[in-house]
Amino acid sequence: MLRGRRVLVGVGGGIAAYKTAEVVSRLFQEGAEVRVLFTATATKFITPLTLSTLSRHRAYTDEDFWASTHQRPLHIELGEWAEIFLIAPLTANTLGKLNYGLADNLLTNTVLASPCPILLAPAMNTEMWEQLTVQRNWQQIKQNTRYHTIEPGSGLLACDRVGKGRMAEPEEILIALQSLLHTNAQQDLQGKKILISAGGTREHLDPVRFLGNPATGKMGVALAQAAYYRGAEVTFVHGPMTRELLALLPQIRRLAVVSAAQMHQEILSVFPEADWLFMVAAVADVKPVTYTAQKLPKHSLPESLPLETVPDILKELAQHKKPQQRVIGFAAQTGDIITPALGKLKSKKLDAIAANPIDKPNAGFASDTNQAVFLDCQGRKQEVEPCTKLELAHHLLDFVLQLQNTTI
Repeated sequence: MLRGRRVLVGVGGGIAAYKTAEVVSRLFQEGAEVRVLFTATATKFITPLTLSTLSRHRAYTDEDFWASTHQRPLHIELGEWAEIFLIAPLTANTLGKLNYGLADNLLTNTVLASPCPILLAPAMNTEMWEQLTVQRNWQQIKQNTRYHTIEPGSGLLACDRVGKGRMAEPEEILIALQSLLHTNAQQDLQGKKILISAGGTREHLDPVRFLGNPATGKMGVALAQAAYYRGAEVTFVHGPMTRELLALLPQIRRLAVVSAAQMHQEILSVFPEADWLFMVAAVADVKPVTYTAQKLPKHSLPESLPLETVPDILKELAQHKKPQQRVIGFAAQTGDIITPALGKLKSKKLDAIAANPIDKPNAGFASDTNQAVFLDCQGRKQEVEPCTKLELAHHLLDFVLQLQNTTI
C-alpha cells in the first residue's frame, strides 16, 4: 500500500522522535519515497543524519530553509512533492502554530505551502497535554478536514509521570498513513455505524478445556482500523485476543466475549443501531452439551463428547435486518471456496460475503496477509490477490460501498 507513495515526515522537538526513526525506516522498507524535515528543537533529540540514513535521502533543517542554494523555495518544493504529511512528534508549540495558521520555520511554512492531507501524532507531558489551551487547540484543529489525528496513548512518560501523552506506536501510525493514502484522505464512511465481530470463540467443557479454533482476530482488527480511518463509528465485538492486537484499536469501542452465546448476546444488543455488520469472527458451530464448573480429573474425561449446535448468529441477524442495514459474512474455506460461499450468501440472505482460503500459504488464520473473493447478492464478484489484511479490508469496504450505492 505504500510502494511508490510520497510521504513527507516532519519531526518536532520531543523525546518521542526516536519512534519517528522507526516509522521512517518502515516506510522506506515498504517502498515509500520519504523526505524528512526537522524543527530546530527536534535536532536536539535526534540527528538529521539518522533520518537521512534511514530514508536514503537528505533530511532538511531550518538552516536549509533560510539558505539560498535551492532553485525554488524549499517549503514550496517539499509541499508540492508530498502526497501526505506526517508530523510526529507534534509538540504543543507546533500545534498552536498550526491551529492559528502561523509559519516561522521550515515545518510550518511547508504545511501552509502544501495541499496534501496531514496526519498529526502528538506527544508531551500529561500536564502539558491537559492544559486548557492545548486541548482547545487540539479540538479546534480536528475540525479542519485537512488534519487527521492519532490520539496520544497513556503510560509511563519520559518525565516519570504516568498518564496520557505518549506518542502513538509506529505500527499505529503506519496503519493510519496507509488508510489515508488508500482513500486520498476522504472520509467516505463518515456517519456510518459499523459493527465488526472478530477472533474465535471458546466453548468450554470445564474451566481449562474448550473447543476452539485458530482465529487470532487479525482480519477483524484490520477491518476496524480501515473503517475508523475512513470516518466510521466502529463497535468491535471480539473473542479472546492478544493485548498487542487490541492495543492497535485505542479509539474504538470494544466488547470482549468468550463463548458464542456471549457473542450472540453482545451483537444482538448493538446490531439495531448499526448500518453495516461484518461478521469476521470464527464462531463455534457446536459446543459440549454439559459444562462442569470444576476442572475434570483426567480419569473423569468422557470417552465420547456429546455436542449440540450453536445458534447461527449471522443467519438470524440477516433475516431480521432493516432495509437500510447491510450484513456481510466471511467464509473461511479449503479447496473450492466459491461454491460454499455462494451457498451461505443465499441461504443466510446476506448482502455480501468474503470467501478466503485457509489452505494456501500466507492466507487465513494468524497470517499478516490474506486473499479473498468477494461476492454479493447482486451477482457481483471481485477477486483480491494476496495482500496485507489492511489492504484487503479496504478493498472489502470499497466493495460494500458500491453495493450500498447501487441498492434501491
